[in-house]
Amino acid sequence: MATLGNPQNTIAVLEKYQFHFQKRFGQNFLIDTHVLDKIIRAAQITSEDLVLEIGPGIGTMTQYLCENARQVIAVEIDSNLIEILSDTLSPYDNVTVINEDILKLDINQIVEQQNNGRPIKVVANLPYYITTPIIMGLFESHVPIDSITVMVQKEVAERMQAGPGSKDYGALSLAVQYYAEAYIAANVPPNCFMPRPNVDSAVIRLTRHKTPVVNVQDEALMFRLIRASFNQRRKTLVNGLNNSPELSFSKDQIVHALEQSGLSPSIRGEALTLAQFATLSDELSKECSL
Repeated sequence: MATLGNPQNTIAVLEKYQFHFQKRFGQNFLIDTHVLDKIIRAAQITSEDLVLEIGPGIGTMTQYLCENARQVIAVEIDSNLIEILSDTLSPYDNVTVINEDILKLDINQIVEQQNNGRPIKVVANLPYYITTPIIMGLFESHVPIDSITVMVQKEVAERMQAGPGSKDYGALSLAVQYYAEAYIAANVPPNCFMPRPNVDSAVIRLTRHKTPVVNVQDEALMFRLIRASFNQRRKTLVNGLNNSPELSFSKDQIVHALEQSGLSPSIRGEALTLAQFATLSDELSKECSL
């Protein structure tokens, strides 16, 4: 079977099946073998691994994954690609293609049945408009995951690993860093895709923390605080939290909790580390119980 990382082979497959790119699925197929090698290396795929691939497209990266992993589960939403995948992946007996929306799939059940509940590795070239819901959905559903290696918009990758005080730092940075360690493995220019996207891309690996980096009594409350503090970046944290429809603390309670956390009432949310948000969340939990 011809390697699809070669642009001529990709064009041949698309012409054979008269495939038309669907804008609503955000389809951009990789046509660079060097980038494919970098993704496999970054994901640290071994012959022991079960890999969940989201958005296999015509099977370009899937071929590489099948060569390196024990088993690959490829989830593709576009039914027009299923016949193509059965063709391009026909040499491999260690791949299962599922025609489904990843956000509706019971991944825990797949992990239980196919991998005896052991952690899996996720690899994806995601449509950029749905990157965050998919990544956060995987983490929040507590699927046993070793790592997620994804192609994302470069700006999003930078946001995921940004630290306090930088312009890229926000709710996504904190959410990702709560669950995983982020590492940008490669920057990928638009000419590595067909069709070319209008933005630069990056490959980022999110390695799940074995133990929590912070302990917090109420995880949901902490993330409500984080969202509220970045929804109104220019405001002080006190005003941001006080104005949030998701929270019901009085200004006095917020000021008191900040002081108990060793933070100034005039501080902005973008200055707080994840650990400081956890402390503040625990202090506000105490305010509720007083």
